[in-house]
This record gives sequence, C-alpha cells and structure tokens, in this order.
Amino acid sequence: MPMTQLSIRNVDSRIAAKLRRDAGRRGQSLNRYLRSLLQESTASESSGSNAPDTDLDALAGTWSAAQARRFERLVAPFSDVDRTLWR
Repeated sequence: MPMTQLSIRNVDSRIAAKLRRDAGRRGQSLNRYLRSLLQESTASESSGSNAPDTDLDALAGTWSAAQARRFERLVAPFSDVDRTLWR
C-alpha cells in the first residue's frame, strides 16, 4: 500500500505536549502513536461498522518492555499459593 505524508499545522502547544507524553508512556515515537490514533479513529469507518470496539486490541503493545517487567514483578506474589489455606 502506498504511504502518504501528512503535515498538521497550528497545533496548540498543550495538545502537542500531551500527545508527546502519551506516546512516551506507551513507549512509542510520536509518529507511531499518531498513526495508531488515526488508524483507530478510522477503523470502524473502513470496516463499515459503527459499533464500538469491545475487545482489548487497542491496549496491546502499549507498555514499554520496562513497564511490562515491572508489572510482572509486582504481580508475581499473587501466583503464590498458601497451601495451609487450601487443605
């Protein structure tokens, strides 16, 4: 599929800063993050459906590797079973 470059001018600096922060939180470049927002916003239009998304696909890949490791470390104690409680 051919790719096109777009330019957006006169973006409020507060909006631009928020977009940069959100991209950083997801561990993505600003360009990649904006492309994902554009894709999400046009997905139902291109598929012919106006139904809201009901899955978690939008969350996939939103954590950086460091965030995923921290999450795994923090939830690890929840997999421990106290065998005295389950006799």
